[in-house]
Amino acid sequence: MMFPMRLPEHVGIIMDGNGRWATSRGLPRVLGHRAGAEAVRRIVEASREAGVRYLTLYAFSWENWDRPSQEIQELMGLLDEFIQRELERLLANRIQLRVIGRIHELPTGVLANLRSAAAQTAANDGMTLTLALSYGGRQEIVDAARRLAEQVQQGLLQPDQIDEERLRQALYAPDLPDPDLIIRTSGEQRLSNFLLWQSSYAELYVTPKFWPDFTKDDLVEALVEFERRERRFGRTSAVSAAPSSTPRG
Repeated sequence: MMFPMRLPEHVGIIMDGNGRWATSRGLPRVLGHRAGAEAVRRIVEASREAGVRYLTLYAFSWENWDRPSQEIQELMGLLDEFIQRELERLLANRIQLRVIGRIHELPTGVLANLRSAAAQTAANDGMTLTLALSYGGRQEIVDAARRLAEQVQQGLLQPDQIDEERLRQALYAPDLPDPDLIIRTSGEQRLSNFLLWQSSYAELYVTPKFWPDFTKDDLVEALVEFERRERRFGRTSAVSAAPSSTPRG
């Protein structure tokens, strides 16, 4: 399949279904997560090839901390392994790695490797790959509100100066453009606390496939569907770009 001409600048993916993929095959859940890591590698490369500028992957939600400790340990091990294995590929393909979320909750060694990889790829000018880890959309908004409250307390900001732009600037990565397209695998039709502030005008695309089965052709299908849609941003006629208040670049 060919990539469409009109691409979303920023694609977010809710990578769902690793556990059910494994269970349906009579396999332990950790093998589903390992297969999911292979899908990440595949889709990062396909997105870069397509010309997507920003790709954000919902890799570990804030709610995922409630999973069994053994599964969390396995997930953190896979994350650490993935970062170390993929760093060379990120550098070779000029991909910048970023991380958003309450990352201070991550294991010390994993966090150190993530920060090292982010620092080593910071100057890359190709696609920006953002991993949402220990992330929740509500938690991000709460953290932003706390930052603004601290500024008010310090006398740096007046309450009546707080508006949408001020709050946006207090988010984890205010320089990233809002997502144009949110893809969710496994057939579930909800955002699950992913980029709640940023996804106000994102197009949603749901596929019944579990994440480990998501292929380049499936990505192309989602991009083609995005190209077909008319984006109105709350207006009466279709427009091809986001509202001017949304940062680009």
